Amino acid sequence: MAVAPSSAGTLTAPEPTYGPLAPEDRPQGDHLVTEDDTPMDHIYSEKQQRLLTSSLYASWHGPGAGGTFIALANVGLFAGINMPPDVPDVMVSLDVTFPADIWEKGHRSYMLWEYGKPPDVVVEIVSNTIGGEDSVKLQHYARIPVTYYVIYDPQQQLSEHTLRLYERHPTGYVPRQDYRLPGVELGLILWQGTFEDREDTWLRWCTPDGQMLLTGSERATQERLRAEQAEQVAAQERLRAERLAARLRELGLEPEA
Repeated sequence: MAVAPSSAGTLTAPEPTYGPLAPEDRPQGDHLVTEDDTPMDHIYSEKQQRLLTSSLYASWHGPGAGGTFIALANVGLFAGINMPPDVPDVMVSLDVTFPADIWEKGHRSYMLWEYGKPPDVVVEIVSNTIGGEDSVKLQHYARIPVTYYVIYDPQQQLSEHTLRLYERHPTGYVPRQDYRLPGVELGLILWQGTFEDREDTWLRWCTPDGQMLLTGSERATQERLRAEQAEQVAAQERLRAERLAARLRELGLEPEA
């Protein structure tokens, strides 16, 4: 879009336009840089992003009865025209689905005018002190507006708080005193355990009653352990029945078939 001259004769950029756009006002998207192929995160952050998205797809069916959702990691978020994109570490948006053709230029990122709403949750993982997660980004996501903003600071580089959750109110973000996300039907917990052979503290999703959402691998392991336990119980029952039959025969009684 053209840059307009100001009253002083200098050039000023037009104000960003937030929110859904009418079809005739939507940009074509051909000029937008939707990916630059530049690595942006360290190993822990990459794993943490994947843990959050993969567990949702493996163990969650969305809010309510079969609600739709999308979860993305390190993908551009275009909140309005005349604005550069954000690249949240993780974002979750409810009641939306992916376009049929995600290879189309205008569908390669989360463009608010295409999906018709901002993400419901954005998670930023702090890796240094210059990212602005608790200042610039906090104010920006409140303006879009993202309903819930999560700052996960595993090394406490920005404050003494490892995990902070903000909820959007008319006046801006307000810190929540717990880690539940009403309306999204999710919560957050810190979990000490092993993910992909890495023992560490991880940020995990949980259900409103505190049940942690499992990855596909964890679900498979859980099912295997249940099957093994069921087999052990069956084997013990067979052994008990065989011992009882042997004892009855010793007493001159024929066990029932």
